[in-house]
Amino acid sequence: MSEEDIRATRLEKAEQLRQLGLDPYAYRWESTHHTAELQQKFVDLPSGEEINDIDVAIAGRVMARRFMGKLAFCTLEDESGKIQLYIEKQAIEEGMGDKLPNAFKTLDKLVDVGDIIGVRGTIKRTQKGELSIYVKQFNILSKSLLPLPDKWHGLTDIAKRYRQRYVDLIVNPEVRQTFRRRAQITAGIRRYLEERDFLEIETPVLQAEAGGADARPFITYHNTLEMQLYLRIATELHLKRLIVGGFEKVFEMGRIFRNEGISTRHNPEFTSVEIYQAYADYNDMMDLTEGVITTVALAVLGTLQINYQGEEINLTPPWRRATMHDLVKDATGVDFNTCNLQEAKGALKDAGVPGVEACNSIGKLLNLAFEEKVETTLIQPTFVIDYPVEISPLAKPHRSKPGLVERFELFIVGRETANSFSELTDPIDQRQRLEEQAARKAAGDLEAQGVDEDFLTALEHGMPPTGGLGIGIDRLVMLLTDSASIRDVIAFPLLKPEKPDEKVESEIKTGK
Repeated sequence: MSEEDIRATRLEKAEQLRQLGLDPYAYRWESTHHTAELQQKFVDLPSGEEINDIDVAIAGRVMARRFMGKLAFCTLEDESGKIQLYIEKQAIEEGMGDKLPNAFKTLDKLVDVGDIIGVRGTIKRTQKGELSIYVKQFNILSKSLLPLPDKWHGLTDIAKRYRQRYVDLIVNPEVRQTFRRRAQITAGIRRYLEERDFLEIETPVLQAEAGGADARPFITYHNTLEMQLYLRIATELHLKRLIVGGFEKVFEMGRIFRNEGISTRHNPEFTSVEIYQAYADYNDMMDLTEGVITTVALAVLGTLQINYQGEEINLTPPWRRATMHDLVKDATGVDFNTCNLQEAKGALKDAGVPGVEACNSIGKLLNLAFEEKVETTLIQPTFVIDYPVEISPLAKPHRSKPGLVERFELFIVGRETANSFSELTDPIDQRQRLEEQAARKAAGDLEAQGVDEDFLTALEHGMPPTGGLGIGIDRLVMLLTDSASIRDVIAFPLLKPEKPDEKVESEIKTGK
């Protein structure tokens, strides 16, 4: 049957249920247990035994069904797991009574795989050892009109899995587990910070001036105020305003929006947590980063020895700390401490680094060499420290290394997972750097930002020494759930709309 034929047939079944006095779309149901509770509570019940003095009520989706004469077996799945329904014709018709004289036939003819039902009964373990609910009564809670993917073929169309995440969640329990772990990770981060007296304070998503990162923003317009606004590309500048205002430990976990490309590592809408601590520097932030990530990993996985896409990763602190200069020297043989721009360009060309002619400063050249030759090799947790000032407009100058700033990025499995500065608190230096960014923006750089005058005014009121830290939540969840793509850890990732004339037939195999 085609999907359209199946839908038409199920619409007819819904109408037949109404004619029998059964609402195919119920208002509520009260369960006494979830399936996992029952599996655990009666794990020691011997085969062939029944417990008649305990009545249970559960609800869930029918995932499989098998009718044989006067006996039927169904698999019911709720959020916590699965359990078998053991259905005898005589028992269920006695249980339903005058409410539904032909209850067994109704179940057979009008209930399909995918329907959501509620059942009441007792606990029984079959002779084959399957814990079951011996069903005495049932209610139709929601009649499904569209079929689920066949259990043998599953939902194999990757694009459709992301586009119809609800179906993906129904048929792939491991996907539900990923999002359950994501919730545990975000809750664990909040708990860790709140236990250390950090306050979560929400900052604006709509901003008059985008800032806090080099990224192309989404632009919108407020009709009443008659002004152009941007979706935030970072929470940084508003959280720093809070530090100026007297808060000493603040953070925000929330959505960030960047009008950039889509890949296995990038989604235009993603989640980060930014953390700011007064009277701290980037060394304190390294300790905080280790604490947050290891605590959450232990809470969610129970171990610091994890496997990501076949790589064994050891999260046990302390993590390696290495300067960008040393890592680039080890990878290319070029020592940026002893060569000028032209010498470095020539050496990097010889080392096979592309794009060197486009770099107009020694710092940008250093960063290019790092991205091309080092970044993907950093599999175990590594703090890459001391970045060029040219690519770090919001970081404090290094206290002992001219031309560098006190900044680190954390790399795990070749992927940036966190970014941190000893924050720039000098308003004059900050203005100069933002004006340089504004000049780049005026010259056509779509990722450069303008000058946020209100932020500079805040700095001129005095900001204490501050350490700042940003952690990419999606990438951290990818690591701790062994997910290959960022789309696997975002419930509803942004996708290009399907066009009818371009739509390819799905690989979903359907069955009744």
